[in-house]
Amino acid sequence: MARIAVMLCGSGRGDGSEIQESVSVLVHLARHNATVRCFAPDQDQADVIDHATGKPMTERRNCMRESARISRGNIAPLTALQIADHDALVIPGGFGAAKNLCTFATDGPAMTVQPEVKRVVLGFAQARKPMALCCIAPMIAARLLGKAAGGPGVRLTLGPAGSPAAQAAESFGSVHVPAAATEAVVDTQARVVTSPAYMHDHATPFEVYTGIGRMIDGLRQMLGR
Repeated sequence: MARIAVMLCGSGRGDGSEIQESVSVLVHLARHNATVRCFAPDQDQADVIDHATGKPMTERRNCMRESARISRGNIAPLTALQIADHDALVIPGGFGAAKNLCTFATDGPAMTVQPEVKRVVLGFAQARKPMALCCIAPMIAARLLGKAAGGPGVRLTLGPAGSPAAQAAESFGSVHVPAAATEAVVDTQARVVTSPAYMHDHATPFEVYTGIGRMIDGLRQMLGR
């Protein structure tokens, strides 16, 4: 059975990992009989959003403790993730991926990546172990593995053509491929698989589930090579 690390960063689309995307990832990994362990930064979220109103709240929440709501308690700090113990990495999206895992939400193309996230993503890339990322999370791969950072560049999708996210990914020296929510883009050279998920605002849960299923199928095929 493949051993998969899933990186979360909270619970909820506005300030953490997108729940429907994260659950879709976990369900499709179970469909492939993968052994899964979830990790998250043991740090405060960048902000906390009232998901009923979309407005910021004044309270503080911890990324790892909030992620445990999705993983049913199967969670460990990101510092404990050892590349040698896993065959692949999956990162769901949600605004938290652009706030807690990197700073794209606030800094755009001047974004930085959280140090432990950088360690993990570069570690999997250097070990030639495949990664799957959806929604806004592919921005992390675009930034760290793009030609501007000395990497090979990645062929990936962030959904529609011409969006600020797509333009930023291309500015990093990666190649953006427009794709529907039901689709996945496979880069066999960089060993990265991506799907747009809720980068399409009006996508249905089933469309997102379908696209993530194709993303995980692509990841599983890479593990067989």
